[in-house]
Amino acid sequence: MPDLIPVLTEEEIRSRIESLAKKISVDYCDKSLILIGVLKGAFVFLSDLMRRLTIPVEVDFVQLSSYGDSDVSSGKIKLRRGISTDLKDKDVLIVEDIVDTGLTMSKLEAYLKTFKPKSIKLCALIDKRQRRETDCRIDYACHRVEEGFLVGYGLDYAEKYRNLPAIYHLKF
Repeated sequence: MPDLIPVLTEEEIRSRIESLAKKISVDYCDKSLILIGVLKGAFVFLSDLMRRLTIPVEVDFVQLSSYGDSDVSSGKIKLRRGISTDLKDKDVLIVEDIVDTGLTMSKLEAYLKTFKPKSIKLCALIDKRQRRETDCRIDYACHRVEEGFLVGYGLDYAEKYRNLPAIYHLKF
C-alpha cells in the first residue's frame, strides 16, 4: 500500500481558491467569461472555484488523456470530448487540476484557438514543474510544487484517490 504524505490541507485549498476567485472576478469583471474544465481531474476544483466567483460565467468541459493507469505521461494526448459552447470573441479560462509536462495544455490551447476566442488563459490547481517539456504559461495557480505524484481533491492515480478532501504526495 502506498504512503500518502500531506501536501495541502482542506483549509489551505479553500483559502487559496477564495483568493484566486477574487482575482479572477476582478480581472474579468466586465467580460464574457467561459470556464473550460478539463475532465476528469479538474471537476472538483472547477466546482469550488466557480461558486466563489462574483461574476457571471458559462461552463463547458473537455476531456483529454495522456496518463492512463501510469504515473508518467505517455506524451500522446488524446481528445476524448470536445467543447460544445461557442467561444468566438469570448474570454476563455481553462481550469485544470495539474499542469505537469505542459503537453496537454499546449494541445488544448491549440484546439481552443481554432474556435477564435478573444483570449485564452490558464488556471491550475497545481503547477508542477519537475517534468515540464513546453513553455506553458499558467496565469492563475493555487499551489506550485517541483516534484512528486499528487492525489486527492480530484487528482487521481489509476482513477483512485480523487475523493480525498486534501492533496497528498503518493509515495510508492
